[in-house]
Amino acid sequence: MQHLHFERDALKGLAKDLLISGGMANELAEVVAEFLTRTDEMGVTTHGISMVPYYIPELENGTMTASGCHEVVRDNSVTMVWDGHYLPGHWLMAKAIDTCIDRAATFGVAAVAIRRSHHIGCLSTLTQMAAEQGYICYIATSDPSGKWVAPFGGIEPLLTPNPWAVGYPAAGHPVLIDTCASITTVSKVREHINKGTQFDHQWMLDADGKATTDPSVVNQTPRGSILPVGGKDHGHKGFAMGLMVEMLTQALSGHGRANAPVRWGGNVFLQIICPDAFAGREDFLCQVDTLNTACRSCSPVPGGDAVRIPGDRAYDALSNSQKEGVRLPDEVWARVTAAAAKFDLPLPEPIGIRSPEMPVR
Repeated sequence: MQHLHFERDALKGLAKDLLISGGMANELAEVVAEFLTRTDEMGVTTHGISMVPYYIPELENGTMTASGCHEVVRDNSVTMVWDGHYLPGHWLMAKAIDTCIDRAATFGVAAVAIRRSHHIGCLSTLTQMAAEQGYICYIATSDPSGKWVAPFGGIEPLLTPNPWAVGYPAAGHPVLIDTCASITTVSKVREHINKGTQFDHQWMLDADGKATTDPSVVNQTPRGSILPVGGKDHGHKGFAMGLMVEMLTQALSGHGRANAPVRWGGNVFLQIICPDAFAGREDFLCQVDTLNTACRSCSPVPGGDAVRIPGDRAYDALSNSQKEGVRLPDEVWARVTAAAAKFDLPLPEPIGIRSPEMPVR
């Protein structure tokens, strides 16, 4: 796969123009475009400007709310519940993180459960926002209308992949942990289906309860499912993690599967912690950096690369983006180009030369 490189501001400007052309209010489009661009800079091109062609139909058919503000359902100072009314998730999360940081500076911790947000994008891009300001940030998200992952021991898809992430300060750059309770993601399943390829490992479960490499089982009748983290062997661990995420995002927000929603929506739990409210920032950084150094210094497996801490790859990509421009796969640019043509928007010119796909170190 080949990549094109683009100047950051030009890419952000295109994302914003596309969102506004799709109907999103200017203030919201500015925030969403900024976060999408940051995501591409960090090398997560599945969740950057590539999302815009998916957002535009959502704006046009009203399933993403194009303007307005969230509703504060409860506010107990340290804890809150918001109703996002399906507003753009990046915009909602920026508001929520700013609010929780302000309160964590006073109370030590702050948390908000958000119901009915729209897609919130790459979680690491969001946790980075708080971690770079010296705070610990935990985010979990689920979709109470979605059914993709079977509970461990069962064969019917009932849960969503249930992503969660933690970001926290450290020497050099923050640690950015970003994962989910399922062994793979819906986007990866769709990617393999579109390409007509199989997974390398048995990450899927067919309707008879047999593990398989075939992603298309999710489109069969009866439907197959994605296995939880741990697979057929230790999937009870991923199942438990998935239950935790849905509890935090749905039970605490007061909106979830009991309401039987049919409209896609992102429920979110966000918590911000200030290290100064515990043993103190200096002690916190000492412990984190000691462990990070020990892990990076650990002898690698024979023939393997050096041990990385979560976030190393993202910050390497960010550094490369600042030097060479933001890298986008040809496939992503083709879809963005088609979206721009719909609104007769000009495209920025690529900079530099095409580069092959390669792992960021």
